[in-house]
Amino acid sequence: MSLRSSVRFKHIKIALLFLISSVCVTFTLHAKAQIVIGIVGKTKNDSFYIQSFKGCLKFAESMPDVTCVYDGPDDYQDIRTQSLIIQDLVKDEIDGLLLATTDSDYLVSRVLKDLDRQNIPVITFDSDLLPKDHQYRLAYVGTNNFEFGVALGNQIKLFAKDSPLNTVCIQSGHQTTPNLNERIAGVRFALSGKSEKRLSGENGWDEFSRCPLYSLGKRGTSLEQLKNVLKMKHPPLFLAVAGFAQFNSDYIKSVQSHKSRIESGNVVIISADTEEVQLRALKQGLSQSNIGQNPFEMGRLSAELMYNFIVNDKKPEKPFYYLDFHYCTKRNVDTCTKNY
Repeated sequence: MSLRSSVRFKHIKIALLFLISSVCVTFTLHAKAQIVIGIVGKTKNDSFYIQSFKGCLKFAESMPDVTCVYDGPDDYQDIRTQSLIIQDLVKDEIDGLLLATTDSDYLVSRVLKDLDRQNIPVITFDSDLLPKDHQYRLAYVGTNNFEFGVALGNQIKLFAKDSPLNTVCIQSGHQTTPNLNERIAGVRFALSGKSEKRLSGENGWDEFSRCPLYSLGKRGTSLEQLKNVLKMKHPPLFLAVAGFAQFNSDYIKSVQSHKSRIESGNVVIISADTEEVQLRALKQGLSQSNIGQNPFEMGRLSAELMYNFIVNDKKPEKPFYYLDFHYCTKRNVDTCTKNY
C-alpha cells in the first residue's frame, strides 16, 4: 500500500469512527431525553384511576418522549403500600409524579420530602395534600372537593322525606384522605350551613349514629356496609362521597331486591362518581342519582403541566386547576358523561 493510500485509509477510518461515535452519542442523548411520568392512584384497580392513566397516555400520544407508568395499591386505600410504591417508582428513575393523596402527613414524612430533596416534581390530582404540605407539590388538578360535597348535599335534599327530621348516612373511604374529608364537610355545609362538625338536627338534618362509614375503599366492605343499612325498615338516606359500594361487581345483584323501595323513595342512594359500572346500576333504577368527575382530564392535564415543568422549566400558573362535574340520573344516563 502506498503512503498516499495509507493516509487516505486512515482518514476514512477516523471519519467512520467519528460517525459511529456521533450516532452513539445521539442515541444516548435521545434515550436520556425520555421523560418518565409516574401516576399513582389511591387504588390501582378502580376504573376512575385507570381513566386518569389513560389521560396521561393521551397526552403522551403527541409527545413521543413521554412515558406514563401507572401503579397504586391493588385493592384498597392502603397508605403504607402507596408510599412503598412511590419509593419503587423513584428507584426506577421517574422524572415526575402524579399523585392522588390518601394520607398527606404519612406521604410527606415517608416519601415526598425525599422527592423534594431529589428534585422530583409532584402534581396532585383527585386528592390534594393538606394546605400545610402544599410546598411538596407544584399544583393540584381535579375537582373542588368542598364544592363537590356541597353538590352531593344539595342532591340529597331533593329526596328528603316529609319529616321534621331527615337522617343521612355518609359513606367514605380512609379517615385521613383529604379530598373525602373535604366532601364530607361540603355535604354538612349544604345541609346545615356548617361544615366543622357532624349534623345534629340543624335545618332538620342529622347523621345516623353509626356513620360516617369508613370502608377504606374496600369493595366488599363498602357493599356490606350498604346492605346493612338497607336491612333497616326505615333506613337513613345513604350518601357515598365516592363510588365504593357501586364499584363492586355484585352491587346490582345485591340491591336488586330493593328496587321497589328505591322507586318509592323508601330507600335513597346517592353516590359520587359515574363510572360505567355505576351507570349500569343507575339505568336499572338501583340508585337515584350520581354526580361524576373528570378523571381522564385530570390525568391528561396533570401530565401536560408536568411535562412543561420538566422540559421547559415552566411552573404551573395556578396552584389549583379545578375541573367541572356532572349530574347523572336515570333520564340522562346515556348522555350525561363519557367513560374512557
